[in-house]
Amino acid sequence: MIKKFLVLIIGLSLTIPALAGTLKGVEMPNKVTIEGQELVLNGMALRKKLIFKVYVAGLYLPRKEKSGEKILKQDNMRRTIMHFVRSVGAGKLNNGWMEGLEANTPDHSPELKKQFEKLCSWMEDMKNGNRIAFTYIPGKGTKVTVKKSYKGIIAGKAFADALFACWIGPKPGPGEGFKKDLLGID
Repeated sequence: MIKKFLVLIIGLSLTIPALAGTLKGVEMPNKVTIEGQELVLNGMALRKKLIFKVYVAGLYLPRKEKSGEKILKQDNMRRTIMHFVRSVGAGKLNNGWMEGLEANTPDHSPELKKQFEKLCSWMEDMKNGNRIAFTYIPGKGTKVTVKKSYKGIIAGKAFADALFACWIGPKPGPGEGFKKDLLGID
């Protein structure tokens, strides 16, 4: 009797999906709903600088995708969450955004550079536990939230693609391992 009960419990536990992804103690839900559309957690990655853990990122998409190039070509809703695990100054964040723009969108327009400058103006010093969320909504733009404070929307798919390329583009600032983890590549 006990053996049958244990088999039943184990069987049920295998059919119940996990409710959250966890990396280095940071938990993110496996699914989020934005404006009525469900997005799934594609992958999570740890950003390290030298020996220091900086933030855990989660990439959400309408369906799992392992190609950064495909994600950037599609005009689908997407979200990245940055959960900080140490303090980082706004200046360092801003340097990262501008370096990511130059590395992944080298022939960017002056307008795109102005959009990145606007993004930089919204950055704040981050502490352990703070989050930044970027949500691209087709036809609207990229919604930016810093420490639960809505900063605004930056219009256009070109901005969203340049921003997300900082993590999943040809030259991701946090490195290839980080990109592979966000894309769920083993």
